[in-house]
Amino acid sequence: MKEFYLNSDGIRLHLKLDKPEGFDKGPLCILIHGFTGHIEEDHIIAAQKAMNDCGIAVLRAEMYGHGKSEGEFKNHTLYKWVSNALDVLNYAKSLDFVTDLYLSGHSQGGLLTMLIGGMCAQDFKAIMPLSPAWMIPEEARKGCMLGNEFNPKHIPEKLFFGEKELSGNYVRIAQTIHAEDAIKQYEGPVYIIHGDADEVVPYSYAQKAANLYKNASLIPIHGADHCFSMHLNELSNAIKTISKNFS
Repeated sequence: MKEFYLNSDGIRLHLKLDKPEGFDKGPLCILIHGFTGHIEEDHIIAAQKAMNDCGIAVLRAEMYGHGKSEGEFKNHTLYKWVSNALDVLNYAKSLDFVTDLYLSGHSQGGLLTMLIGGMCAQDFKAIMPLSPAWMIPEEARKGCMLGNEFNPKHIPEKLFFGEKELSGNYVRIAQTIHAEDAIKQYEGPVYIIHGDADEVVPYSYAQKAANLYKNASLIPIHGADHCFSMHLNELSNAIKTISKNFS
């Protein structure tokens, strides 16, 4: 495992690169956490290890204001995450041992996977959104998100998600994003893994996304919540099955 920092728009992003044992040259998957997450969460580690077991190197990246990356959580936005992810992608493309690139992310990282997949469709052989929270922009436009209700035309300067503070700019920026446009741009294989008992991002959003993509497979994890808390083995097995198409 290699742990390091990558400069991105004036801040340092925290990354870890995990290669399978005996790995010399082969595929690599960029893996991104969710809205309040980081790269050491159980479901992120489960995904990383499953891919490593299948001969795939994994580059775990923490976005602005998360984990050990610089920036404050309250100031993070989807634009900052997009910029961060593009820098991580450019780094991955510079690695001489990489044969093919894949992209995966959980929750808000799943939304980011959909956005970057559409923006850089030529770079990825496949993408794998995990419980993708692509309803965030829709909820921002409606004025009801993260347990907050507000006038979508008069966004408050601060919102709170539990004890976490979030700038109103997060909502303003989310309102401008249309994941459907990114979905139209990506024609490669898409593998969506989603718990059918997810109360954070309803399973119906995974079904809708699978129907909108040109080449999507939806893999439900029966009884699993948003982070696959009691179903990490099922998550791992699903990723291993998918990863046969990666290596």
